[in-house]
Amino acid sequence: MGNKKKVGFASSFGFIMAAAGSAVGLGNLWAFPYKTAKGGGAAFVFVYIICVLLLGSVTMLTEMHIGKRVHANPVTAYKSISRKAGWFGFLAVLIPFFITCYYCVLGGWTVKYALNSFSGNSGIVATFSTNSGEVILYSVIFVSLALAIIGAGVEGGIERLSKILMPVLFVILLGIVVYSLCLGEGVSTGVAFYLKPDFSKLDFKTIMLAMGQAFWSLSLGMGIMLTYGSYCGSDINLVRSTGMICLFDTLAALLAGLAIFPAVAHFDPALLDGSKGLALMYIILPQVFESMGAIGKLVSFFFFSMVTIAALTSIMSLYEVCTQFVLQKFHTRRKRSITIVSILSLLISIPVGISLGQVGIMEKASPALFGLDWLTFFDEVTNTVLMPLCALFACIGIGWILKPEKAIDEMRKEGTVISDALAKVYKVFVKYITPILIIIVEIGGLKSEIEAGNIPVIITALALMLICAIIYFKFFVNTDTGTNEDEKLVKNEL
Repeated sequence: MGNKKKVGFASSFGFIMAAAGSAVGLGNLWAFPYKTAKGGGAAFVFVYIICVLLLGSVTMLTEMHIGKRVHANPVTAYKSISRKAGWFGFLAVLIPFFITCYYCVLGGWTVKYALNSFSGNSGIVATFSTNSGEVILYSVIFVSLALAIIGAGVEGGIERLSKILMPVLFVILLGIVVYSLCLGEGVSTGVAFYLKPDFSKLDFKTIMLAMGQAFWSLSLGMGIMLTYGSYCGSDINLVRSTGMICLFDTLAALLAGLAIFPAVAHFDPALLDGSKGLALMYIILPQVFESMGAIGKLVSFFFFSMVTIAALTSIMSLYEVCTQFVLQKFHTRRKRSITIVSILSLLISIPVGISLGQVGIMEKASPALFGLDWLTFFDEVTNTVLMPLCALFACIGIGWILKPEKAIDEMRKEGTVISDALAKVYKVFVKYITPILIIIVEIGGLKSEIEAGNIPVIITALALMLICAIIYFKFFVNTDTGTNEDEKLVKNEL
């Protein structure tokens, strides 16, 4: 166990910061506030917290254990549960790859907005988003930052930077919260909307929105927690780590709302309806910052720097899932593996960035995928359809194939402290309750896609699943797909 740890996290704190960094991203700082507004405010927040406890924590612990039990990439990890289940791991590698194709575009936007804060971001969305060359340039800058970190390895890159970036992110976020709460008129209205539940606004759509947000926010169903779990040594307690990660992630989301809602209520209360979506961060907030005067430029810089940090820690984990598989399966060096993965995702990100400027945020007609801009299409395929299924596979793998009793015994042997009472609760949840909740999320997502006329989204998702299964059973089912030990072997070559 000790040797394996050399290809992983050096400390429990480093692991928690890295995993929390993955979870704390645009899902917290952008999606959570606007979905909270869309869901009616505090009632949505209440349901979201319940979803994190009942659904998110169990799924996270399950995914991390699947990776830790064999110290390997998702394909090998699922294959160790059952040879027939290996294709689940292949899907867990494919999902984060597709997410990186649009995440690097959004990351590039945050870099642009941070650097341009002192010149003024209000109104630049029209010129920047439609300038394809500039959009691509900033996407490359953002990805290059991630590559520099991932190329240094898990301990030397991801863990080291996460220990620095995550505390910095929380300090900036707290500073913006304090500033927002001191704005004056309208602040109390924003705080009440955010923290005083009106359960009359709670309906099935709000519950589904909260459940889906919990998945996206905690980086579940996309192979990240499995991959990070594979880098854990015996000194890392998965139960305690799961609790800390969920706590940090939820705290970041709650603070983001506390930073945004008082400011929105102060400057433009009409925006509390949650109708602006992506535009809230890139169109509305820059106008809010500009209305603050000179201090607004500084606030804007710190805000978008914070968002950039959050996006960076998230895309590092997305890239790592794909990098780990390429490295371990094909025995290529880490820097070569991440270069291959990033170049492929950057090439696909070009039409994503172009369509975001033409139709996604500017709402003009342009070539798109089945009536949607590329970013929305990729997001719907991965987040709405595939991620819940991937998380469901994890619960099925532990709850029904491996069996919870065996999983708990393995956790205890590998250093995780889990009481008998908690073990009994986990058995029931991983086998019955959490899968049922995930199925509800999946059905709700499919229903929303059908009602919106996005049948091609569902067809594409099913096609990707079929492709994963065919490729796995054709090429990988009877071959070695590698473990973390292979990274040490590659390091020692030449």
